[in-house]
Amino acid sequence: MFEPRNPAFAEAARAIFGQAGFITDLGIEPVTVEPGLVESRVMIHPRHMQHDGVIHAGVQMTIADHTAGAAAFTTIAADEFVLTTSFTTSLLKAALGTELRCRATVLQAGRRLVVCESEVFAVRDDTPVRVSKAVVSLAVLQRR
Repeated sequence: MFEPRNPAFAEAARAIFGQAGFITDLGIEPVTVEPGLVESRVMIHPRHMQHDGVIHAGVQMTIADHTAGAAAFTTIAADEFVLTTSFTTSLLKAALGTELRCRATVLQAGRRLVVCESEVFAVRDDTPVRVSKAVVSLAVLQRR
């Protein structure tokens, strides 16, 4: 459990989903926001698919990265923001389904670096299957 440094952490973490044009274009939205934990989802449409009929790895990586950023946001002060510094993803199986869900948890929250883990699940016939996992490191920066 992480102690929020911003009393409005939930609103701040939710807001970054609507403030990033690429994220809104993809349709990624927050579902759960708690200290050190954010869950998100995206309903899958043809634009999210690869030529071979599976959900594009870029969509998986984007939801993993952005949801990790939101989880990191729950641990920082109101006058700070985060930017990804490194991102390692393992694609575990072909992503097939009507929805992607992501669960990002903060592993370590320091003053200058936050490390998160994201798990991405493809939902098919109401059954979530883990399709990818990422470890995301984010730098904590001061707003100007």
